[in-house]
Formats: sequence, C-alpha cells, structure tokens
Amino acid sequence: MIKKNFFINSSFILLIFLLDRISKIYVINLDKKLLESEIFSSKFLNIILVWNEGIAFGLLSFGEETFYNSITILIIIIIFIIYIMMIRSSGLKKYALIMILGGALGNLYDRIFFKAVPDFIDFHVQDFHWFIFNVADIFISMGVFFMILFELIDNNKSKYEKI
Repeated sequence: MIKKNFFINSSFILLIFLLDRISKIYVINLDKKLLESEIFSSKFLNIILVWNEGIAFGLLSFGEETFYNSITILIIIIIFIIYIMMIRSSGLKKYALIMILGGALGNLYDRIFFKAVPDFIDFHVQDFHWFIFNVADIFISMGVFFMILFELIDNNKSKYEKI
C-alpha cells in the first residue's frame, strides 16, 4: 500500500513538474524563434517572456549572486519541509501539498540551471497588469489556497465540536 501511494504521489508531482517544464520550454523556444519577448497579446492576456531572478512574482529581485544563492538554499529547505509535511498528511491536504511541491520543484529547477525563472503569463485589465507568472506558480498558488481553505474548514469543525 505504501509503495502504491508513493507511486501515485510521485506521479502527480512529476506531472506538475513536466507540465511546467513543457510550457516553459515552449515559450522560451517561441521567444527565440520570434526574436522578441512578446509572443501573444490580447485584451486580457499577454504571453511575454520575463526572466525572474527573485522569488514569487518577481519579489526580492536583486542582482547580487550571494543573496540569490541564499534564497535558493532557503527554497531547498522549504521544499524539504513541504515534502515531510506531504508524507505526514493525508486526504486532500496531501494533494494541496503535492501541488505546492510540484510547482516549487519546477521553479527550483530553473533557478539552478538558468539562474532565473521564466515567467510568461500576464493577465491585465487595460493598463493594470497583475504579476507575470508561470504554470508552476499556478500550482503553488492553488496548493496554498487549498491549504488555507482546509485549515479554515478544520478550524470551524473544531469550534462546533467543542460546543
């Protein structure tokens, strides 16, 4: 049973990682082919390649290599903690952590091999642009959203059980 669960969990993590890798490779190749970073443009969505050297949504982007390497080491530690939490959790919480882990591994791969993470999805309404992000960021955000939701539901259950 443990081997079966490990295989299923690993398959989901690998699937998220591969979806992220394929999307990034596709956009990077389009960028090279078109010789420009703006690949697609519409009323609400642009596909534009931006190399993010910071953390989530381009935050903490500095040119200093020591700071970049320190953040990368911190991310590796956080990924390890998320992995342990995933092993110890069950049910839907486990799948939320799998989404976070799969996305985090996708972005970590880019940080290690490219020294930056390619972001390319740009939602906007007229001149207001949200942060540019990628497929890994979508899975990380969804996993965090579900973890918060599950915690709120569990806390409400606990309150009613005490009454």
